[in-house]
Amino acid sequence: MTQSLRVVFAGTPEFAAAALAAIHAAGFQVPLVLTQPDRPAGRGMKLATSPVKRFALEHALEVVQPTSLRRNGKYPEEAAAAIERLKNTPHDVMVVAAYGLILPQEVLDIPPLGAINIHGSLLPRWRGAAPIHRAIEAGDAETGITLMQMDAGLDTGAMIREGRIAISPQDTTATLHDHMAKLGADLVVDALRDLERNGSLPSTPQPQDGATYAEKIAKHEAALDWRRPASMLARQIRAFDPFPGAFGTIDGVAVKIWAAEPIEFEANEDAGVIVDSGAEGVIVACGQGALRVTQLQKPGGKRLPVRDFLAGSPIVKGQRFELREVAPGA
Repeated sequence: MTQSLRVVFAGTPEFAAAALAAIHAAGFQVPLVLTQPDRPAGRGMKLATSPVKRFALEHALEVVQPTSLRRNGKYPEEAAAAIERLKNTPHDVMVVAAYGLILPQEVLDIPPLGAINIHGSLLPRWRGAAPIHRAIEAGDAETGITLMQMDAGLDTGAMIREGRIAISPQDTTATLHDHMAKLGADLVVDALRDLERNGSLPSTPQPQDGATYAEKIAKHEAALDWRRPASMLARQIRAFDPFPGAFGTIDGVAVKIWAAEPIEFEANEDAGVIVDSGAEGVIVACGQGALRVTQLQKPGGKRLPVRDFLAGSPIVKGQRFELREVAPGA
């Protein structure tokens, strides 16, 4: 009986945990898991373990959590210790999914069969930290997963295989994330099986044309600018669900907006003005068209359908969302 492929896994959030679970369930040996250090989270700011760490501990997998893997960075001793641990852990290949730490060439050179990255876009479209959010925000018709042979560049390695997913007009980052996590898990298991059989995986260099960068989502981007077209604002709202949550400020209160659709609107109202308000939605004039808002949340409250929200926090025709950007809680 031949020994199964030994896979070192590096990842942190739910997207990565889905891949680790699939690799483990497929019977591959996972001698070591790398994930980011526990970090404060929630209102109590208690240390929280990553979804990848939780899975690893539940399945008795060895876990290391270096703050850095760069010998010339801020934590050279931690990096050196983690690199030595990798070198001393017999394995064949590394799989990386949303790990969040830079992997220097020294680390990528350790696995005999290389390092495979599960990336959440159709490369070279949306290299970088937030490919799912940016694809929705930009109005892309489709996205997908690219398995990539890692190199020292930012998502620039040769492409091993891809899977495509259509982006529906209702998709949020949350819903699309779940579809893509499953697709990524399935793709990497199939690739590992091929690697186990054949000893290598064919790959294709990325084209340079069409490369874009998916910048990390910043909280300040969540403020809706009502001077923009309604169609763009609707995409922004979907892209920022669940984080950071798009918002508008009305009477000094930052109201999160979780669901909305663009509608045709010809009246000559200033951007941000409420032109109608009722159980079917709060309609807000935009730079082009209008936005029918159907799910809202006030500070300290829950996400509510518009009918329930208005029952406790009336928004009436003629009121106006502020045009200046105000951060929630400011």
